[in-house]
Amino acid sequence: MARTGAEYMEALRERPPNLWYKGEKVEDPTTHPVFRGIVRAMAALYDLQHDPRYREVLTYEAEGKRHGTSFLIPKTKEDLKRRGQAYKLWADQNLGMMGRSPDYLNAVVMAYAASAEYFGEFAENVRNYYRYLRDHDLATTHALTNPQVNRAKPPSAQPDPYIPVGVVRQTEKGIVVRGARMTATFPLADEVLIFPSTLLKEGPGSEKYAIAFALPTSTPGLHFVCREALVGGDSPFDHPLSSRLEEMDCLVIFDDVLVPWERVFILGNVELCNNAYAQTGALNHMAHQVVALKTAKTEAFLGVAALMAEGIGADAYGHVQEKIAEIIVYLEAMKAFWTRAEEEAQENAFGLLVPDRKALDGARNLYPRLYPRLREILEQIGASGLITLPSEKDFKGPLAPLLDKYLQGATLDARERVALFRLAWDMTLSGFGARQELYERFFFGDPVRMYQTLYQVYDKEPYKERIRAYLRAALGVFAQEEVEA
Repeated sequence: MARTGAEYMEALRERPPNLWYKGEKVEDPTTHPVFRGIVRAMAALYDLQHDPRYREVLTYEAEGKRHGTSFLIPKTKEDLKRRGQAYKLWADQNLGMMGRSPDYLNAVVMAYAASAEYFGEFAENVRNYYRYLRDHDLATTHALTNPQVNRAKPPSAQPDPYIPVGVVRQTEKGIVVRGARMTATFPLADEVLIFPSTLLKEGPGSEKYAIAFALPTSTPGLHFVCREALVGGDSPFDHPLSSRLEEMDCLVIFDDVLVPWERVFILGNVELCNNAYAQTGALNHMAHQVVALKTAKTEAFLGVAALMAEGIGADAYGHVQEKIAEIIVYLEAMKAFWTRAEEEAQENAFGLLVPDRKALDGARNLYPRLYPRLREILEQIGASGLITLPSEKDFKGPLAPLLDKYLQGATLDARERVALFRLAWDMTLSGFGARQELYERFFFGDPVRMYQTLYQVYDKEPYKERIRAYLRAALGVFAQEEVEA
């Protein structure tokens, strides 16, 4: 049943994740200065599900209860569009800057459950886990890649075979796993999902790494080791994004952790791991959420850029208009990908309606290349205005009247202009902004490998045949002309 923000925060207090920050265990993330901002931002998303204005978009009824729309198994294109609307509504609340809101992984678990036959002997585990997440409306995180010890060698050839997460042994109660994964974004979750990510090469010993499972983030022996925080401070004026949306990224360590049998989804099958996302439709549904999220993020860049230019009178210049128009083109491209993905949806082999992969592949391959340019455009429009940014305390200090005079804009008073430019700074030049760019570059993995995969899976034959036919016709005309000559 759709939970409230208070229920989410209470769960964190009662069963906090095993979270380590600068060598100390975080006992209560709801009050910790690094984590309390993102906890409240997440709680606000859950509360939105109960707002009468958004209830029909963000929830649906099943078995007499209201559940989050991201758990809805789509049967029609209208269902798919409803899911897209829910994604966008949540994304808009945080300007598309929250990359791991629960709907992202809910989409994966939903697709797995709808295609549960793919998982063979563990099919019922997948279905039960989906119902468990849905009925409790839990927040999830996941950890994808292996530690960067030696990328030139397979998991089994690392200095220790349990640097990557692998199965140590099987018991009557479940499997015992050891190793680590990076990077888990948003550890302030109820559950962590260890699913297949990068291609696992077949070879001696590879089966121990072919696993998929889920655990509570409070499980004994499971540790989340955090990077240094990017929270600039508590003031939403000074740090409008980082004070609220520092999701945190962690190394996840499994120190001989028991995974109960009912939480195991794949075990020892390399082929099943490597094809899980694509064949179940999970890849398509993840990307569907992502294209809605990136649309919201691009809209935020457009809004900030247009307000900045207008606020300092720079919108009269042709080169500034060109830059803002460039953002408009990017936005319309993302919206077109999104629309086509829904309109050309088809059922997969398990009867699950999935958004069109070709459109989504276009979006998820293009956006990592667009995002650095979006950031650059804000920097070019803001220029030195992104550096000359007094704090909230300065506007309350003795020099406030002077700041009001010298920092006003063409259409904004000084406080409004500085607040706007501080938002642009937090999107671009702050530690939070820099992390956003790195995040976008590798959101779906190595961009080069993604392009290689696109090359391999995309059906190029119709276009090749069109050229062959054209050349045959052209050569035929040339030959006929020679005969006639």
